[in-house]
Amino acid sequence: MVFITEELVRKKAEHNEGLIGTLEELSLHQEDVEKIEHLNNWCKNLQILYLQANQISKIENLNKLKQLQYLNLAINNVEKVENLERCESLEKLDLTLNFIGDLESIKSLQANIHLKDLYLTGNPCCDYEGYRDYVIAQLPQLESLDIKKITRSERIKARQNLPEIEKRIKNYQEKHRRFREEQKVRHLLKNSSKLTDEEFWQAVAENSPETRMEISKRQKKTNRNVDIDCEQKIKKTARLFDKTGRPLNVNQAKLKFTFSDDDPEMFVLDVALYKYLDTALVDIDLQPIYVKLTVKGKVFQIVFPEEVLVEKAAALRSQTTGHLVLKLPRVNYKGLLTKPIKLKESKSLDKEKQPRNANEKTTEFLEVTGPDKDMDFSKIVENNEKVRKLGFEDNPEVPMLEYG
Repeated sequence: MVFITEELVRKKAEHNEGLIGTLEELSLHQEDVEKIEHLNNWCKNLQILYLQANQISKIENLNKLKQLQYLNLAINNVEKVENLERCESLEKLDLTLNFIGDLESIKSLQANIHLKDLYLTGNPCCDYEGYRDYVIAQLPQLESLDIKKITRSERIKARQNLPEIEKRIKNYQEKHRRFREEQKVRHLLKNSSKLTDEEFWQAVAENSPETRMEISKRQKKTNRNVDIDCEQKIKKTARLFDKTGRPLNVNQAKLKFTFSDDDPEMFVLDVALYKYLDTALVDIDLQPIYVKLTVKGKVFQIVFPEEVLVEKAAALRSQTTGHLVLKLPRVNYKGLLTKPIKLKESKSLDKEKQPRNANEKTTEFLEVTGPDKDMDFSKIVENNEKVRKLGFEDNPEVPMLEYG
């Protein structure tokens, strides 16, 4: 049995920062709740309450919810409409797919003067002849019943025929009461709780609150078994990532390996696969920071010290040893210049400037390229003559300027 706890309500009140005292909307659907409790004391400001798809058999403990406008109790085990008189702001009530056979119990809603929409589809009372006219006559404040708008002519006709319809409804209710008593006895005699799951699901079950409860219990039991199986599988499965999503080193396959990072250009991973293992049974998942090998369903995973170039990586398999070798180029490898620039000596270099021995360094000049007229030495001589005429003479004590 599932109870409405403060922890459950606070969890469902995340949109209200976990505060339940000021909560205006609460959804507790599909929680297998069997009893309504505590909400009228904890959440007095509730305006909308969703309780559909539970195992609630009685409407109760809602009398203090003065601001409640919408109550959804669809797909539960309710058999009677009751205890909603003090919910004075109630405008919409959904009781779809319950087990309401006591149609006269809807008279308790006469005090809810603001009630406009009522849903009773899927209840046994909907099969009573004159059901719609009876509800319309007893609840004149309604504007729609089972999503169908109530017309003025329907309302007049229902009031006129109410005395005759009431007698008919009472007979239907008496028949339903006897049917429910027999149904409960059949359920007890059948004792479906002793049936195996296979026998239970193959049996033809009656539509009753007892059957719905039994179905819910069987489903919860099945779900628990599935959860246990999943937990066991998770425990057996290797953990590949931590809580933050970072990959971990894993050797579930228990393979011998060597990881070399001596080469500044690339990493080399050598994994000792079984010699006669078919390569088709090996799956390689290479990522920039790790590689995962799946060998016959078992995982080998290793994390790299730095990123590698996935698109330039190579995987080789030895035909003699069976080893798998992965060559993984590093992203941060810049490489070295393999072709140094070659400088050519200028032809105008004086012989006096030539090195006297092999150990003496010489001044090298870059080869100048361009049109031939730029290298016309006659112009250079003419320019020197002009310089002399201006009064500039060579001084042998001044060192010669070098260009380069």
